[in-house]
Amino acid sequence: MAATLQSLSRRLAADLLARRARIAVAESCTGGLVAATCTSVPGSSMWFDCGIVAYNAAAKSELLGVPSATIDACGVVSEATARAMAEGVLSRSSADLSVAVTGVAGPDGGTPEVPVGTVWFAWACRRGRAIDTWRTARHALDGGRRRIRNRCVEIALKGLIGFTG
Repeated sequence: MAATLQSLSRRLAADLLARRARIAVAESCTGGLVAATCTSVPGSSMWFDCGIVAYNAAAKSELLGVPSATIDACGVVSEATARAMAEGVLSRSSADLSVAVTGVAGPDGGTPEVPVGTVWFAWACRRGRAIDTWRTARHALDGGRRRIRNRCVEIALKGLIGFTG
């Protein structure tokens, strides 16, 4: 998996450099792995702006501006929360694109409604000052905690490659 993630990071770097674009990431269940994978590429400061790890509901609200009402109504693992995270990190950065990841990596923490392996992703694109393009996806991932987190990084990077909205 490590070789796959490094390959994706290099592809993302080439894509972003060609477009003169920068990214920002908002992470929960991945705990900074998306940012770490991106910044393992030499020269990543040319295309990686910032990452925020907001692991609990309070941090999502305080650091990313996710409305408490959204978390209360939809939960921390939801499309609405992922979108708010992607918007929050983008609005707090100088990046052009963002990705947000929120889910349950396990082995604990799942519920019947949101079982372990449930992960929401959101990608956002900014043109000028306005965030005008979104894409979201829900994945039901299997395996242990490490596998789920690595798959999240893979999905996040693949979603960013070529994403222009």
